[in-house]
Amino acid sequence: MAIISASLLAADLSRIGEEAKSAQSSGADWLHIDIMDGRFVESISFGPKMVKTLRNTVDLPLDVHLMVMEPERLIKECVASGANYITEHYEDCPHLHRTVQLIHECGCKAGVALNPHTPVEMVKYILNELDMLLLMSVNPGFGGQRFLPLTYAKIQCFGEMCASTNRPLLQVDGGIGPHNAQHLTDVGVDVLVAGSAIFNSSDYKKAITALH
Repeated sequence: MAIISASLLAADLSRIGEEAKSAQSSGADWLHIDIMDGRFVESISFGPKMVKTLRNTVDLPLDVHLMVMEPERLIKECVASGANYITEHYEDCPHLHRTVQLIHECGCKAGVALNPHTPVEMVKYILNELDMLLLMSVNPGFGGQRFLPLTYAKIQCFGEMCASTNRPLLQVDGGIGPHNAQHLTDVGVDVLVAGSAIFNSSDYKKAITALH
């Protein structure tokens, strides 16, 4: 059964603490927190202070996804605020290995995210350093997009690469719902990030159960 990481970007932001508690009580395994700076993607969303607020609100692991330029600026603060996983993008991180090392040195688990157009092979030589690889199944920056089928080829490539190295968790983010959750789990995805499928539902528990 896959880990369900509830993406708070799709929640009612006027009552974010209540939404986080509802996701937890409804069976979400993790909370996914998108931090955007308006530079790497157009949108501006949460920051490290939101991580701290949520850490004081729920007991779930906090899955922090950095969609920012110069992500190393925020890593120490995010870890100090209570992040359990920090994932930065390959595309915005010229010294990727160094940044992964920094996350680990701060006592946090490290992930790398790949945009839809970025080949999985780009992380071949760092794969055994990672705790998680995130494949974006939509273009980053906005919720509610349709799942891109090309993701399946990338999942297959990931599996082939891991035949000769340590296997990190595989996370997929974007366009996930009951229509594709089972198939993604069957082909090897460990963590499903779901926002609209949960927070646009009238019954969070039913929605999360369907994803599980």
